[in-house]
Amino acid sequence: MDTSVSFLDSLQHTSDEEAWGRLVGMYSPLIRGWLKRFGASLDDIEDITQEVLTVVFRRFPEFRREPRAGAFRAWLRTIAANCLRDHWRRKNKQPPGIGGSDFGQIVAEFQDPESGLSAQWNREHDRHVIQYLLQEVRPAFTDKTWAAFQRFALDGLSADDVSQELGISVNAVFVAKSRVLSRLRQRGLGLID
Repeated sequence: MDTSVSFLDSLQHTSDEEAWGRLVGMYSPLIRGWLKRFGASLDDIEDITQEVLTVVFRRFPEFRREPRAGAFRAWLRTIAANCLRDHWRRKNKQPPGIGGSDFGQIVAEFQDPESGLSAQWNREHDRHVIQYLLQEVRPAFTDKTWAAFQRFALDGLSADDVSQELGISVNAVFVAKSRVLSRLRQRGLGLID
């Protein structure tokens, strides 16, 4: 795996089966979770998730990173909303809205970049992608480097405490954090802004 290339850059090569496998692995759980919120049945969840990822795969060459933050997650959210709407139109049914709301209104709110539902998508997307990327980059580091990063950057311990706990210098704690964050930024470029 070439870790010098960002996740999105690796997708530019549609023949890169590994990259597309990672895309499916990364985004299927997120999409499924959101479809459950919309009241989709288990069969519909699988169908719509597949539709969303197929559209992403097919249309990815058209995707352009823009200078604005969150271009990919907004693009993905729009595709998911359109696939959800199209799926129910094809099946000639409309699921009940969450909390008694109108389904069309919920999908429109999901698609509106200024809505609370979109803000929630953005937060959950970023958390989900960060967790995925953490798991993806973990094998590139020694146990001690990873432990220093985790205890300092994720658990919030002081560099001094981590240094003492792991028997390494304070400088090594800072270096571990820097190395892991650098790799995460590299891999997540364009996914989390």
